[in-house]
Amino acid sequence: MIQEPSTDRPRVIAELIRKLLISLGEDPDREGLARTPERVAHSFDELTKGSLQTVEEVVGPGVFEEDCSEMVLVKDIEFYSLCEHHMLPFYGRVHVAYIPDGKIVGLSKLARITDVFARRLQVQERMTVQIAEAIQEILEPKGVGVVADAAHLCMMMRGVQKQNSSTMTSCLLGSFRSDPRTRNEFMGLIHNMG
Repeated sequence: MIQEPSTDRPRVIAELIRKLLISLGEDPDREGLARTPERVAHSFDELTKGSLQTVEEVVGPGVFEEDCSEMVLVKDIEFYSLCEHHMLPFYGRVHVAYIPDGKIVGLSKLARITDVFARRLQVQERMTVQIAEAIQEILEPKGVGVVADAAHLCMMMRGVQKQNSSTMTSCLLGSFRSDPRTRNEFMGLIHNMG
């Protein structure tokens, strides 16, 4: 259940960041940190705005009737998210494809749908599924395929400190799951074209 954010959310976040700075042994009034609490509050507003949006809002009137039945693929949609376990960034690219069944969506809407789910405290596995299910719900296509490839700073900066690791997740619905030829075409397109 999503809790409605407080209208004074930026002020509350800024106060918490000020307390955090003090807890870290910093002086939040020194020149370099004097405006940091407000900057962090603004940053968190931007980085978590997806939790305040719906897919319907960002798609709006961007769905069109169209007699098209061939795969539509948008590759390399960059995304930035925050890991819900450590609140550190993870970022990468999402590849989104669907096979229309009488409806298409404006291509930019696929990037906007990605951002709705990326711009919140998140895990990559859930984000990948949410993107695919949202496209399935809005378009009712014959199939949807989503692959995400990301670097996680929680693995790079702390813990195991593996700088060159990346994580890939996928969600295949409809014909992308049931038809090996569709799945192979999708995977071939995202891996073989520059």
